[in-house]
Amino acid sequence: MPNNTTPPNSQTEKKQHLNHLLKRLPNLPGVYKMLGKNGDILYVGKAKSLKNRVNSYFAKTIDHPKTRALVQRIDNIETIITRSETEALLLEQNLIKLHRPPYNVLLRDDKSYLYVFVSTDKFPRLAYGRGKGQHQKGKFFGPFPSAHSAKQTLLLMQKMFMVRQCSNAFFSARKRPCLEYQIKRCKAPCVGLVSQEEYLDDVNNTIRFLKGEGNDIQQAIIAKMEKSAEELNFEQAVFYRDQLTMIRDVQAKQAVYTVKGEADIIAIDTQAGMTCVHVMNVRNGQMLGGNSYFPDVDSHNDIGENLSAFISSFYFQISDDLPDEIILSHDIPDQQAMTEALSQTFNKKVVLKQKVREQRAEWLTLANMNVKNALQTKLGDYLEIHQRYQALQGVLHDVLNGKTLDRIECFDISHTMGEATIASCVVCDTGGLRKRDYRQYAIHGITGGDDYGAMKQALTRRYSKNPLPDVLLIDGGKGQLNMAKDVLTELGILNQTLLIGVAKGEGRKAGLEVLHFIHHEPMDLPSDSKALHLIMHIRDEAHRFAITAHRKKRDKRRSSSVLEVIPGLGEKRRRDLLNHFGGLQQLLGASQDEIEQVNGIGKVMANTIYKVLHG
Repeated sequence: MPNNTTPPNSQTEKKQHLNHLLKRLPNLPGVYKMLGKNGDILYVGKAKSLKNRVNSYFAKTIDHPKTRALVQRIDNIETIITRSETEALLLEQNLIKLHRPPYNVLLRDDKSYLYVFVSTDKFPRLAYGRGKGQHQKGKFFGPFPSAHSAKQTLLLMQKMFMVRQCSNAFFSARKRPCLEYQIKRCKAPCVGLVSQEEYLDDVNNTIRFLKGEGNDIQQAIIAKMEKSAEELNFEQAVFYRDQLTMIRDVQAKQAVYTVKGEADIIAIDTQAGMTCVHVMNVRNGQMLGGNSYFPDVDSHNDIGENLSAFISSFYFQISDDLPDEIILSHDIPDQQAMTEALSQTFNKKVVLKQKVREQRAEWLTLANMNVKNALQTKLGDYLEIHQRYQALQGVLHDVLNGKTLDRIECFDISHTMGEATIASCVVCDTGGLRKRDYRQYAIHGITGGDDYGAMKQALTRRYSKNPLPDVLLIDGGKGQLNMAKDVLTELGILNQTLLIGVAKGEGRKAGLEVLHFIHHEPMDLPSDSKALHLIMHIRDEAHRFAITAHRKKRDKRRSSSVLEVIPGLGEKRRRDLLNHFGGLQQLLGASQDEIEQVNGIGKVMANTIYKVLHG
């Protein structure tokens, strides 16, 4: 059962309350939740022994900045006892998915894997996208570690089997073959230049080739080539001959990866306080490449424990594909529990192993080489960020009153003369920019151009629901700083962060910024200060993020504003029009008959639209 107690009201009560909880923790497997002042979940973890694991957070030897920052914010702890470590692991991942606690972010900018898929349309299309569950129904192949490898696969399939890759809206709107037909990348099923039977045969060959059945396809194409030659259809025979040549060339290049099976090879390494994990993917005996990740873990922990934390986060939170084998560079302490949890979640058997031979040993060697190379490359950037943080910690030592500096958030406002106002929030910590935590706020209900009102609305919306960072940067001078002060005072959380206003200096030139505080004198740092470089870097990122979102919103509004004045043309049909033609410019070039072909647009409405656009 969950262990729920009322959180304390003062620092002394908080310390006594936590000490009381720590003493009562059971020596049993389970899940623990670290709660903040308002009862918000900061972190969820699992443990073989709740007593030992939770107590470890409060040890004096903890020096990882993320852990120290977490501990400073803990006001209460709740535990849930489970019957086994496997059950704890599954419950932990379910709670992380449900609550998305801020300190459970292990992988930065994590995205679903890329897959190539064949749709279930009458004339199926070949495309790629992230995550199996985010697209239409169809057959999926992959995963591919990068967009480049997925695009290369699509291009190869297009050359060999000429299956369409256009969107359904583009496909249904065609009246004549497009350029893909002219350069022999598509057989133009959109205008009936190929029968459905022949097209589906090409689709079937595409699927079989992606499954690794290249030899069977070769035999089938040879038979078709010989039959065409016997029937004196030499042009078709030449087409089959060229297709056969391409398939053989591709298979020759892939001959080194002919070992059957599918596996993920995961290698981990740690240097100078940074941890890197490289994941290589083998599917249908073919090496699809790999990707490097830099998980936000304490490098002083046992490397096997960090690898285990990565695996659970990776497969339960990011990847929706589980291979038959997972080959690891190091042992993990909870291997049996991890195997059982993965098998239960994905409903298939999986084997985790460290000792491999022959081809699998070569894969593991390659993964180890890649992880070391990625770590060396990243280390240079990391050390620079670390030095900047140390410099800022030194500069703000008196202002911070001994607090640890880790998480920094920065706000900026962007608009064009009050139009399409957007507030941006970017996040940075000692590991670098946390793009996954970025947020944009569309501002409503204020006077156009009221930057103070926009800032007030954005700060209220964010910090009424989210914990404050160690430092809150506001892009602006004393006016914006005082606005932020009023918001946090109203929320009753002003003393939980350090507010800094970043104002442009003389001539508004970069490098001459002045830092404004609430209770301290302004600070004018030298232009070569690493502390100033960190603040400028975060401030510039907030500006970039805000202006990018603003321009996108403004341009979208302007592109649809012409259509909004047309009576009887609702939002759905406006969207259908723009999707059908690909944008307002293409719609302006369309004839009345072409507009009439759009689903839901009749002859009368097409006539009205054409007159409004060209009147």
